[in-house]
Amino acid sequence: MKNDKKLKMILLLTLSLSAITACSGQGNDKANTPASTEDAKNDAAAPDPFGKYAEPVTVTEVLGFNPPEDSRTPKGITPEQNAYFKDLKEMMNIDVKYKWTVPSGQYEQKFALAMASGDLPDILELDPKNFEKLKKQDMLADLSEAYEQYASPTLKKYMESDGGFAMKTYSSDGKQLAIPAFEDPFLSTQLLWIRKDWLDHLNLQAPKTIDELEKVAEAFVKNDPDQNSKDDTYGISLQKTLFFWGFDVRGLFNGFGAYPSIGDAQTAWLKDGDDKLKAGLIQPEVKTVLGKLQSWYQNGILNKEFALKDENKAVEDITAGRVGLVFGEWWYPNWPLNLNVDNDPKAEWIAVQIPGLDGPGKSLVPKIRAGKVFAVNKKFKNPEAAIKMINFYIEMGNKQYLEKNKAENGYVYNWFNPRIYNPAQIDTIYTEVNKTMDAKLTEIELDDENYKNVADVFKAGTDYLAGNTANASKGVNWGQYYSRAAKEGGWGTTRKIKETQAFVNNEFYGLPTITQVEKGAQLDKLMQESFTKIIMGAPIDEFDKFVASWKSLGGDQITQEVNEWYSKQPKN
Repeated sequence: MKNDKKLKMILLLTLSLSAITACSGQGNDKANTPASTEDAKNDAAAPDPFGKYAEPVTVTEVLGFNPPEDSRTPKGITPEQNAYFKDLKEMMNIDVKYKWTVPSGQYEQKFALAMASGDLPDILELDPKNFEKLKKQDMLADLSEAYEQYASPTLKKYMESDGGFAMKTYSSDGKQLAIPAFEDPFLSTQLLWIRKDWLDHLNLQAPKTIDELEKVAEAFVKNDPDQNSKDDTYGISLQKTLFFWGFDVRGLFNGFGAYPSIGDAQTAWLKDGDDKLKAGLIQPEVKTVLGKLQSWYQNGILNKEFALKDENKAVEDITAGRVGLVFGEWWYPNWPLNLNVDNDPKAEWIAVQIPGLDGPGKSLVPKIRAGKVFAVNKKFKNPEAAIKMINFYIEMGNKQYLEKNKAENGYVYNWFNPRIYNPAQIDTIYTEVNKTMDAKLTEIELDDENYKNVADVFKAGTDYLAGNTANASKGVNWGQYYSRAAKEGGWGTTRKIKETQAFVNNEFYGLPTITQVEKGAQLDKLMQESFTKIIMGAPIDEFDKFVASWKSLGGDQITQEVNEWYSKQPKN
């Protein structure tokens, strides 16, 4: 950003906004001070999505964070030191200050306390339930004007790619109360990740059925799959939160034809006849899976201490080579499987469709994937700053920043908020990288906001296939390539599942109902406690008691509310 003037012109040309070029790129944000009266007139007609504030604007945030995904990130870096913030300051004169940061596993509890005390930051990352709570409390700013005036053409293109459906979902009484980070629903598809080198050591094939999965898992426990002559491995990864954002057992349940949750404590809703929905959480198939998990716990296929493990402990087990089977989405090679590959050069992971009862099973996939949204505290005086920060993040993916915006330079993308992706980004990466590789080209022929992501994966893939570790470790190169572009990898396998329609939809895609907001946490706690006790040896009939309690404590009311919503939706 040393040549601020030159950078400004690049941005203006990229946006192709004639009105902005006419005013020499001077932005007239509410807090911007134009250089002259004439500039003010021009700027009023065309606010600059990348306009630099004349005076610094401080934005407060909070953050629940995971470790950087790229091992090239400088050791010891903290979220406050994220290199994105320096560029944000130089480009827009925005200072980000954290009220607090915590590891992701502590975020939900910490944020609940912040909401209860009213001590909220300026920019809010919210799940649907917290969005509903703050909307009812009239705590959210109307972003309609800020979005209309300051959203970059690229951001608007993303938000309109679904016909404006997601944006409309988070509006109320004509007010746009949040910007949804919606993505391809199939990013939620569950896969089974397997240590292929362990399969090879034991002369086993990748499992296609639950029975075959059980045999592989048992062999991974008893037959020394890592060939170190130690009894130090177990079969299937599991952590204490059974239905989470990762390292859980949604995929296992799906293989049995059970669809209790879409993750993060959100109950799944399935068709019940032609005109009703039923809660997947309380169906008989769930009881069957719990019985199987109980037997696996007793036989050592599951780690005996799973109920004490959070996601970080689960990652430690994977990284250290203690477990060879883990259910999860397309991104696992990018983290944490890449860490295992770097720790053990012989480690080889593959992705397969989840095993089912009689053959490959069907994963649960939401109809809409918008797990988080970005909103603004009504008290904040510069709501447009949130929109401009989204523009900034998208812009940093453009070609001119490729050499600068790297992990080794301190850029940690998953610590920057608010960030919005191209809803079709993952498929764009897959398509462009494979098109380039299949044509045996040496450069990506792409010149838009997707360039950096595509070029990074292409570079990682070519380096991995060539065995080149001059730029990054084997694990980093493999992780980026195998998650996003390898035809047999994470997204490649997911695309095949989509093409063969080997999935079941979660039919509820509305905002949380009144009772879900009020009773959801209580019901989730009931589920976690009941299911964990059963897995660890409580009578299987405890499931029936759970169902009765769930229904009486709010589940029946939620079912009624969900079906009231469903009755108003168009049917295929």
